[in-house]
Amino acid sequence: MKISQVPSPVEINSSKKAKKKLMAPNLSLTLDRSDGSILSEDLDESGDLDLDDLDTPSDNSNEFEWEDDLPKPKSTEVLPKGSIPEYTAAEEKEESRRWRMFRIGDQDHRVDMSAIEPYKKVISHGGYYGDGLNAIIVFAVCFMPDSSQPNYRYLMDNLFKYVIGTLEMLVAENYMIVYLNGATTRRKMPSLGWLRKCYQQIDRRLRKNLKSLIIVHPSWFIRTLLAITKPFISSKFSQKIKYVFSLVELAELIPMEYVVIPECIKEVDKELNKKTEDQTNEQ
Repeated sequence: MKISQVPSPVEINSSKKAKKKLMAPNLSLTLDRSDGSILSEDLDESGDLDLDDLDTPSDNSNEFEWEDDLPKPKSTEVLPKGSIPEYTAAEEKEESRRWRMFRIGDQDHRVDMSAIEPYKKVISHGGYYGDGLNAIIVFAVCFMPDSSQPNYRYLMDNLFKYVIGTLEMLVAENYMIVYLNGATTRRKMPSLGWLRKCYQQIDRRLRKNLKSLIIVHPSWFIRTLLAITKPFISSKFSQKIKYVFSLVELAELIPMEYVVIPECIKEVDKELNKKTEDQTNEQ
């Protein structure tokens, strides 16, 4: 048997191919197509690149551990007990009382009751007249807000919804409105636009069932205003308007048992009656 000779380690190493070194081409960062440019299509293929000489991160290297350089998330802070304000039962009840829903037509409207609290007496129920549930609605202009207030528009907007919403609830059948105009300064007089808006926004049923609008102690201003607007309102509505110049005259038209007359209106009525008596005596 012929025994083959085992090659020596030197021969094995010599039989392996020598590593080919590649040289990186000289690159230019210009964007033209000239030789040596990064956009050049004729790169030097003869250059050798030594892969062993490239620096690569080792397994134990921290050179590329970017997580260390990123901002760390803040630890979750636990709010101490009692740091979030909590409403007491009384405060929750008070908050629920502040806002109230009123239905006007087919829509619900929120009303800031705390804002209009001083002016809620502007509308009240004065009982009934005749047969059935013919309501007497009293509208006291002396309780209207002063137009010089900075939040006047906000007050009037909420008061408008309150008046219309309350009227919807108080009226079941026919009704009349007693408009107490005495003891009212010009700054408390609602504008014609506000009154027209009230009339236009009430339900068709309420407009139809309004049988009379009695204006007590009408001023020269309101009489002139109604005379000017008469051509623009329906003849049916104009026929519903009546002027009353004293509380005695009012008592002859409607039952006064449940009609609440403000003290300022009573004082004005006394003064007007006294003037009338003095003029009668002079004659």
